[in-house]
Amino acid sequence: MSATSPTSPGPAVQIAPSQVPVPKKIISEKAAPTVSGLIALLVVLIIAAVDVWWMIQVVVDAPNPDAPPPLFWAAFAIFVVDMLLASGLAIVAPGDTKVVQFFGSYIGTIRKTGLRMTYPLTSRAKVSVKVRNFETREIKVNDARGNPIMIAAIVVWQVADTAEAKFAVEKYEEFVHVQSEAALRHVATIHPYDNGDEGEATLRGSTDIVAAELEREVSERIKVAGVSIVETRISSLSYSPEIASAMLQRQQAEAILAARAKIVEGAVTMVESALARLEDDEIVHLDEERKAAMVSNLLVVLCSDSRATPTINTGSLYT
Repeated sequence: MSATSPTSPGPAVQIAPSQVPVPKKIISEKAAPTVSGLIALLVVLIIAAVDVWWMIQVVVDAPNPDAPPPLFWAAFAIFVVDMLLASGLAIVAPGDTKVVQFFGSYIGTIRKTGLRMTYPLTSRAKVSVKVRNFETREIKVNDARGNPIMIAAIVVWQVADTAEAKFAVEKYEEFVHVQSEAALRHVATIHPYDNGDEGEATLRGSTDIVAAELEREVSERIKVAGVSIVETRISSLSYSPEIASAMLQRQQAEAILAARAKIVEGAVTMVESALARLEDDEIVHLDEERKAAMVSNLLVVLCSDSRATPTINTGSLYT
């Protein structure tokens, strides 16, 4: 039986290019204990009013106004406590939340809108849960074929866990922006711009597939920040300026070849139909040489870029 040293290195872990290490979850959102703020405010105001009236009466009825009796200080202490209770009031607007902390400890999140009352002496930070979007800057990256391209994307996102957004990362908005650009860069490098192999997704031709991959990639990267992705979409895609002219010429050549192939295919179909019609209707009997001449003339007329100029042949086809 062999023993291994605790300090000996273990086997290397291979991480796939699209695999993103996810940090350990350190906190989760929970609901902060609250009551209706309107009722609490009414109670606080009533207590304050009664307490002030009580202090005034104690001072008025005191035999020595310069030395307030103990009841005055008791009423004053109740007033101070009442004001401390009032510090627990918080206003939450629709689309916003309040992350409540008590001397550094996370108490919970207030999601109910309106005037709410929670623990006094707590700090409350606003975290928006509205749907937000931004467009990444246009970045330069090499595609799967090594061609430099310029690409940008629109990311629509929303805070799902306010505790993670507040405490798990530093400046979660900036975190989302940076990680989105990193995900976009990675997705762009694993796909060709166009002219992919059969069944291969391309950036220009498979926009839905690329958008789904980008959404999954961004979601994995920003999950630690308590943020969910609503939608991602490529907003700008082009070749880098240094090769844009050459790639444009290639695209034009491919378009011309595709158009020529379509024209030739149609011309051959028309010639076949013409020969078959002549033979079926017995309009004229053509031998192989006449058929070849007719096919040649028809293809020239149909496939030519310019208008054909007819030539009258006064002799025989064989002379």
